[in-house]
Amino acid sequence: MKQNRFGMGLVSSRLIWQLQKPGEMRYLITTLLRAFLVIVCCSSLTLWASAQGRKPSRVDVSLVTDEAEAVLAVLAKKRANEPVIQADWNRIFSSQGYVRLKQREASMKRSFEETDFQKFVLSDELARRAELLAETLGRWKNADVTTSARLALAYLPKEARIRAKIYPVIKPRDNSFVFDVKNDPAIFLYLDPTVGREKFENTLAHELHHIGYGSSCPTQQTSEAIARLGPNTRTVLQWIGAFGEGFAMLAAAGGPNLHPHAVSPLNERARWDRDMMNFNSDLKRVETFFLGILEGRLSAEEVQKDGFAFFGIQGPWYTVGWKMSVLIEKSYGRQKLIECMCDPRRLLPTFNQAALKYNRKAHEPLASWSGVVLNSFSPLAPLTRPSDHLIPGKTLTQSQGREGWLAPADSPKRSLNPRQGSHPISRLGRVACPR
Repeated sequence: MKQNRFGMGLVSSRLIWQLQKPGEMRYLITTLLRAFLVIVCCSSLTLWASAQGRKPSRVDVSLVTDEAEAVLAVLAKKRANEPVIQADWNRIFSSQGYVRLKQREASMKRSFEETDFQKFVLSDELARRAELLAETLGRWKNADVTTSARLALAYLPKEARIRAKIYPVIKPRDNSFVFDVKNDPAIFLYLDPTVGREKFENTLAHELHHIGYGSSCPTQQTSEAIARLGPNTRTVLQWIGAFGEGFAMLAAAGGPNLHPHAVSPLNERARWDRDMMNFNSDLKRVETFFLGILEGRLSAEEVQKDGFAFFGIQGPWYTVGWKMSVLIEKSYGRQKLIECMCDPRRLLPTFNQAALKYNRKAHEPLASWSGVVLNSFSPLAPLTRPSDHLIPGKTLTQSQGREGWLAPADSPKRSLNPRQGSHPISRLGRVACPR
């Protein structure tokens, strides 16, 4: 018997002849139609169930290179001694990257005029770097942005989403930053020929973590609880959010046992290692800052200046934040760390608990946070603080307050970066990093 494309035997001519009677033919047709309808219904239900089971993607990230490509096109014309016409400039000024960059600079109250940008593009200095910039853009376009997003998501709540446009840009200032996180998240990355593909992916994971953090932290319940606290306490909690820089360093590295500068140039790794040796003193510098806020001794301008000084190249918001995050994850697991980062009231007391445990066996004990700071906001019960005699080289004076805990000096030390201006504190409880 012949087979049709469904693998079923064709009805023989003899059988068809035998079914010429109207009743039998009607029975056969009815049976075949019923079987066909059953198959169609089952297929439809399977497709519907599959569609219902699919969850919305947690990642929606795209690389937008139109500004950089438009600038490189002008540089190529200049190198070939071809005239640069208005259409070339229009291509730059209408690109997504340029338009949004101009919006960001306007939000920072910075001048960003087309005539100034034209002078920058036509400068001899930029012309000398044209070939390197083109090669760098090519490497970055081949980067695995999905892997960067997965690294970020591994250190975020399950409900976190990462939606962002990434703009590698050629521009006068060599900074990189996140912009418009609430409405249309954008990451601007200065096109730097010294940054290879791996370092680019690492930096991207760091910035994507900030985007995802902003989409999911803190919870509404936590925000409402913080809103009921006093204004000085709320300000301290907002600045505790700046430790998110260290949290993002951990996420971008891929885990607590990996060096956060594993793919960085040797000089950057060496600088990080030197700065990490100052963990105890840096923690106390930040604590003095917090106490100055709680006691109302710092004006709003001083709070901004002192707080932003801790960013530095990768200052205490990075190093102290990373060390605290690593210790909490190693002591209590990643989920506990995520909970602490999404509720800034829990971060410092949880670190103190981990430090207390760590210091029992450590040759170089870690400093921990003053009970004065913790008791101002902690939703947890007061914690036993590691004894100050465990901190090498620490001497106590009367100015350091009760129980020998470090209290603020008469005038907090300030190491101000003249390039840093006043910047707003994010409504999400994380200080906006001025990069």
